[in-house]
Amino acid sequence: MYTIDFHHPCRIHFVGIGGISMSGLAEILKEAGFQVSGSDRNRSETTDALERKGIQVQIGQRASNITQDIDCVVFTSAIREDNPEWIATKELGIPSLTRGELLGQLMRNYEIPIAVSGTHGKTTTTSMISEILLQADTDPTLSIGGILKSIGANVRVGGSKYFVAEACEYTNSFLDFFPKIGVILNVEEDHLDFFKDLEDIRHSFHRFAQLLPEDGTLIINGEIPRVEELTAGLSCRVLTYGMHPGQDYYPSDISYDEYDRPHFLLHGPDGSCREFQLQVPGDHNVSNAVASIMVADLLGISSETAGKALAGFTGTSRRFEYKGSIGGVTVIDDYAHHPTEIAATLTAARNYPHKSLWCVFQPHTYTRTAAFLQEFAQALSLADKVVLAEIYAAREQNTLGISSDQIRAELEKLGTEAYYFPTFDEIENFLLENCINGDLLITMGAGDVHKIGETLLGI
Repeated sequence: MYTIDFHHPCRIHFVGIGGISMSGLAEILKEAGFQVSGSDRNRSETTDALERKGIQVQIGQRASNITQDIDCVVFTSAIREDNPEWIATKELGIPSLTRGELLGQLMRNYEIPIAVSGTHGKTTTTSMISEILLQADTDPTLSIGGILKSIGANVRVGGSKYFVAEACEYTNSFLDFFPKIGVILNVEEDHLDFFKDLEDIRHSFHRFAQLLPEDGTLIINGEIPRVEELTAGLSCRVLTYGMHPGQDYYPSDISYDEYDRPHFLLHGPDGSCREFQLQVPGDHNVSNAVASIMVADLLGISSETAGKALAGFTGTSRRFEYKGSIGGVTVIDDYAHHPTEIAATLTAARNYPHKSLWCVFQPHTYTRTAAFLQEFAQALSLADKVVLAEIYAAREQNTLGISSDQIRAELEKLGTEAYYFPTFDEIENFLLENCINGDLLITMGAGDVHKIGETLLGI
C-alpha cells in the first residue's frame, strides 16, 4: 500500500470528492499543505465550498483529469473498475488509496484516535463526542459524516492528540483504521450489495474490534445479540453499555418533555449515578449519549463538561433537523434509510406535537429496498400518512425490478394510508393540497429527498 508522507506534502487527487467523507479528508489535507484536486459526477454545495477553499474540482469523471503530476489518487468506495479515472490511474502507474486507507493513515498521526462504528447512529454519536471534546477545549481533529452545527462543517483540523472519526463498515473500509478507542453501537443487516449476510457483517465488526491495541478500549453495546462473539479473544479493555441494567453503563428514569427531549440518570461501573439532559429526541439518542459519555470518562473529561456539551447539542444536519414551517405545517428532515432508523425516528416524532404525522420517504439503493421490503413497510406504518418517492439509485442499476410502489402496496396491507409518485413535483403538489395546519411533515432518506421540504419552504 502507498504511504503518504505527511511531513512532505504532495499532490493528491480525490475521485468522488463531493462525498461527505471525501470532502472532509480533502479539506484536512489542504490544511496540512497538500495540493488537492478532485472530481465528481455532479456539482453540489459541497463541491462549490471546496472550490472556495482553493481546491480544484472537475465536474464529470474523465481520464483527462488524471495527470502525471498527481502523486496519489484517492477513490471513494462507490468508484468501480470501469470508471475512466480508475483506468487512467492504473495505466499511468500512479499510486492509489481508498478513502478508508487514507483515513487510517491519518489516524497514525494522532496519539488518541477514536473511531465510532455501528449500523446506525455513527454520525450522531461522533458528533456528540466531538461536542464534548470541543467543550473541554481539547482542540480535536474531527471527521464527521454530517455537518456539525457548532462548527458549520463536517471537518475540523485541530492541533492536539485527539482525532475523532466515523468508521463505516461498507466495503470493510473501517478495517484500514488504527483506533485507540473504538465504539460499536449496533450490528444489523445492511449494505447487502457488499456483505453476504448478517454473519458476514458480524465477522467484519469482530475484525474491527481486533484492531484495538492492548492499551486501547472497546466500548460496545452489550445488548447486541451474541455480543460475546464480537468481543472474543480481544486483548484490549472492553466496556459495555445498554438501555437496561446488566451492562457497565446504563440509563434509568428516562423521561421526556413535550418535544420528546430526554432526561435520564446514568449508572456507571463504579456505582455512580449522574443526571443528563438532551436536546435531541428519542431513546436511540439516549443510547448514543451513553456511548459518548463513556468516551468522555475514558479521557478524564468531567461529567459537568460532558453534560453541558450534550445539553447544548441540537443534532447534526439531516438528523431530525427542523427546517421550518409553512401554513402551520412543521417540516423536519431526517437521514434515516434503514428500517431500524426509520422506526426510531418515527417513534420519536409521534411524541412531537402534531395532528397528522406525514412521512415522505425515499428508499436508498435497490438492493436495500428489495432486502427490507416488508421491514420498510412495518417501520413506516408508525406514520399516519406515507408518501413514497422513487428509489434513489446511488451506485446501483435496477436489475431487481424493484419500485417504491411495492412498499406502498405493503403499507396498504397494514392499513396505513400511503401514496406513491414518481416525481418530486407531484409529491410537492400533493403535499400542498393535503397537509393542514398542525401537521408534522418529515422528509426521510439518504438521497436528495430533503429538496422536497426545502422547495415547499422556499429555501
